[in-house]
Amino acid sequence: QVQLVESGGGLAQAGGSLRLSCAASGNILSINDMGWYRQAPGKQRELVAAITSGGSTNYADSVKGRFTISRDNAKNMVYLQMNSLKPEDTAVYNCNARGRQRIGVPYDVWGQGTQVTVSS
Repeated sequence: QVQLVESGGGLAQAGGSLRLSCAASGNILSINDMGWYRQAPGKQRELVAAITSGGSTNYADSVKGRFTISRDNAKNMVYLQMNSLKPEDTAVYNCNARGRQRIGVPYDVWGQGTQVTVSS
């Protein structure tokens, strides 16, 4: 099994910054794509940012220029640096990882979520 544990959420003022971290552990052979998603109350979950094992990134238009996704392959971690936060960034943020376990079985797992609240 593969598990993800997120940290770094909390309360920030508009214009402020937060950094989210997500650690993957367990029966990991490889991690291909890692990403951050968010879900605000009453809204559908949306992709915030994703990064491949090679470092290619993809961002939602709403966060381009403000958020930066990065990963440390040696530590099986992914990060989301969030700058210039806006109240509309308030949501539960979930980490996602896809890859293969040592036994060759693919996995697609989610973390438990971390709350980000931005006050105006």
